Amino acid sequence: MPASIEHEKAAFDVLPDGLLIADETGTVVLLNRAGATLLRRGVDETVGRDYREVLPLTDSVGRDWWACTRPYDGLAIRTGQPERVLTLPDERELYVTARYVRDGRCGTVTRLVVSFRGAGERERAERDRADLVSTVAHELRSPLTSVKGFTATLLNKWDRFNDEQRLLMLQTVNADADRVTRLIGELLDVSRIDAGRLELRKQVVDVPAAVRRLIAGRLASGDALDRFEIVSSDQLPEMWLDPDKLDQVLANLVDNAVRHGSGTVTISVQPADDGLVLTVADEGEGVAPEIRNLVFRRFWRAGRRGGTGLGLYIVRGLVEAHGGDVAVGDSPSGGASFRVTLPTGTPAFAL
Repeated sequence: MPASIEHEKAAFDVLPDGLLIADETGTVVLLNRAGATLLRRGVDETVGRDYREVLPLTDSVGRDWWACTRPYDGLAIRTGQPERVLTLPDERELYVTARYVRDGRCGTVTRLVVSFRGAGERERAERDRADLVSTVAHELRSPLTSVKGFTATLLNKWDRFNDEQRLLMLQTVNADADRVTRLIGELLDVSRIDAGRLELRKQVVDVPAAVRRLIAGRLASGDALDRFEIVSSDQLPEMWLDPDKLDQVLANLVDNAVRHGSGTVTISVQPADDGLVLTVADEGEGVAPEIRNLVFRRFWRAGRRGGTGLGLYIVRGLVEAHGGDVAVGDSPSGGASFRVTLPTGTPAFAL
């Protein structure tokens, strides 16, 4: 392989999409690493062969794509082919686009540049978008229906209710409005995490105090006192964290333990190397080992239980934004144990 091609290959190997380049005779002179992986062929067995042998493609009706497009002896004004779905002999689908490099305007093709990628990634993205629409529609419908029903009833029949009944209706409307607000907040957090635009406003945070404040709020909302246990060390380092993001992490982990676990939920805060370890454990059935790598994915939910399936995904994003990590394992009682490791951090204001 000429030195110039070797240099090009080193640059193109970092691309996530497959790339094939053929010379003026249709002989493959370069196939990058992603392309070799997608085609399940070694680079050495592709370079020097005809491009049609290396990348045999058919369209949706089974026609040879190269015979239809004729990059070397087709229309001289054509500069390439737009992206389309094509099929390999093993029936795997690829998104393929081609570019014709010509020797001057309408000249002969000196290079054929083909970019391709697996259809699976785009299909997963499309499924994620469909899941997002479905999840949002489902989660919004119930509270908005309630808000609409109660407000319409109060507006039309205000005089038929006493003060106690009106108060109950307004409290329900307020709670449902809070639910919609939380959902919108979750969606915004997911958007920022995915785009790498999550901002952190760090300050010194008393983590045990944040835990106690969260549990006090849950007790005030009606949870039983014996449902929670807080275990905290007296020797904790000074932690620079975003207090709002920490509250989100704690709230999501505790809510997950209460909703999907059983028995006592134990929240432990202990020192660790250059940071601390926060553990939320319950006494429920736990998380099976074979699905532990799934629980932090977007829209993952245990069985048919409610929720958006975004809580643990947001937890991971917020923890990783602080330079920490989160994992799930077994608690001493056999339930689920979510372990968050956070570094002490520095007084930075944005990530």
